[in-house]
Amino acid sequence: MKITHIASAVAVSLLLPSGLLNAAQSWYIINDSVMGGLSTSQAYEKDNSLIFTGNVSLENNGGFASIRTTINTNKENANLISLRFKGDGKTYQLRLRTSQYLDGPAYTTSFETIKDQWQVVTFSPTDFSLTYRGKTLEQQPELTFKDVQQLGLMIAKKQQGNFKLELAHIKFEHK
Repeated sequence: MKITHIASAVAVSLLLPSGLLNAAQSWYIINDSVMGGLSTSQAYEKDNSLIFTGNVSLENNGGFASIRTTINTNKENANLISLRFKGDGKTYQLRLRTSQYLDGPAYTTSFETIKDQWQVVTFSPTDFSLTYRGKTLEQQPELTFKDVQQLGLMIAKKQQGNFKLELAHIKFEHK
């Protein structure tokens, strides 16, 4: 089930115990192939986790792979987002968008993984920077999680080779 082109949907039933995602959530694959790159990725469910895996290729000026989905925060007043994951020793980005456009600015933050170890990271809105195509924008409107309409994961920064991220949960919380 290898999907390498823009906006291919993979239904994955899991995630978000807070109920922000549907039972059969669609995750869209968007890799560097949209600009001629050769990276590949896929998303699927295994043992109640989302698996995001593939290969980042630097050929043809490539270098990233990503997945994203639309979410409905129901305008909840969350001030934290936490992820429980097992990685491969690489660095990933959590990407949030306040519109449903597939292309456009995204609020991003990075997190490092430890190979084959479960980890939990928690972020507040101030941990995110507004970026567009890898560049931090000059204007930084304040992010509020209640406005988030899209959530994504990306591996970038020229991290060539195979990758695998297993995501057990994403939680928007108010503490």
